Amino acid sequence: MNETAGHAFDIAADNPPVPGCTVSHPVWEAGGNGLSYFSLGAGTDISAELYSYHRLEFVVAGEAQVTGAAPAVAGAGQAVVTPTDVPVGVRAEKDTVYVELSLEKGTAMNSVIKPGEAFTLKDLIPYQDGRIVNMDLAHNDSMKFVLMSFDAGTGLSEHAAPGDALVFALDGEATITYEGVENLVRAGQTFKFDAGGRHAVRADKRFKMALLVTLA
Repeated sequence: MNETAGHAFDIAADNPPVPGCTVSHPVWEAGGNGLSYFSLGAGTDISAELYSYHRLEFVVAGEAQVTGAAPAVAGAGQAVVTPTDVPVGVRAEKDTVYVELSLEKGTAMNSVIKPGEAFTLKDLIPYQDGRIVNMDLAHNDSMKFVLMSFDAGTGLSEHAAPGDALVFALDGEATITYEGVENLVRAGQTFKFDAGGRHAVRADKRFKMALLVTLA
């Protein structure tokens, strides 16, 4: 995965749109899956095309207009899963940065996701007093994409992921200890673990995150 582990970073700040241009930055690919960052300058678009697989478009800054046979609008913090086998493009009326997760054919998806409809990731999963809540959004043989919510004071003891992983902080803040070093991670930031990297999570306040774990 084309990111540096062990520190919090800001995808939107690191991938500023270029006026009049669209920019893509591949981050990871395995099997039929892929992760890329897209930066669209105001008034630009990605032309509508047909895909036989779903793509999850997660907006981190600006507003993405999903165009074509299944139009939808997603603002910062929202996502759209594109339908398959119909023309779909993305247009930005203002500077926009989004994360695109391509999902290989046959990926199992949670029924809460309705392709072609915008949804707010952090609103899909509730907080519960004194508990950690997990929701599996999508998985296949090469990756798992899940949501987690932590009540204040809860956390995960030190462990390691089987593959590289990205944490997208959606709400609140938490301390992520990675290879013995503490890192404060706030909503809007992202954090990477390398495969086998020892890490722990402690929610200093209520905290929600999306987690992409690569399995191949």
